Amino acid sequence: MGRGKVMDKWKVNMERVKRQIVAMGGGGFSMEAENPLLDDFVLSLARRERPGVCFLAPMESENYFLRFYEAFARKECRATHLSLYRRDGRDLEKFVLGQDVIYVGGGNTANLLAVWRVHGMDRILRRAWEEGVVLAGVSAGMICWFEGSVTDSFGPLGAMRDGLGLLPFSACPHYDGEVERRPMYQRLVGEGVLGGGYAADDGAGVYFVGTELMEVVSSRRG
Repeated sequence: MGRGKVMDKWKVNMERVKRQIVAMGGGGFSMEAENPLLDDFVLSLARRERPGVCFLAPMESENYFLRFYEAFARKECRATHLSLYRRDGRDLEKFVLGQDVIYVGGGNTANLLAVWRVHGMDRILRRAWEEGVVLAGVSAGMICWFEGSVTDSFGPLGAMRDGLGLLPFSACPHYDGEVERRPMYQRLVGEGVLGGGYAADDGAGVYFVGTELMEVVSSRRG
């Protein structure tokens, strides 16, 4: 096959790959243990019928990992987790690219991003997104994909402007769940500290293909 045909085939395959992100303001197994609707929506986007789902937590928490396994053991998937605090000998890039879904939990977003960058996970996750691995998460796992966000990583709520930037917007989780989130986000955007973006209530998920908003989903009526 000539070089031109190889390149044409590569371009067609790349066009078929969906770059998908589900950003959840709150909910999922860690906040709504008896309500699986958001987590089931994430799984429905995977490229395989029995997808590999890897959980990343912003902190080293055996309890958090256990709750993940308890929730996803009931689903048609292959659940695993990845710790960057106790590294084993696995090739991170090969492991991540072998998954169908990367699910990021809540916690300290600034610490999460710092650890990812030390281990090269920022680059690996971008490649995974570009190759069709579904990226999803709640709270810190929502805002990490955006350019900027409202965070309490440093104590009081404030702006963070060095997210991964896969989605070139700002974001705010827990929009209805924490009383200070809504006014703080509106103020930061209004003053130009953060660019325009998306806020998500607890129980709501914002679904992007590429950088385009495709759908908003909810696990709760109303």
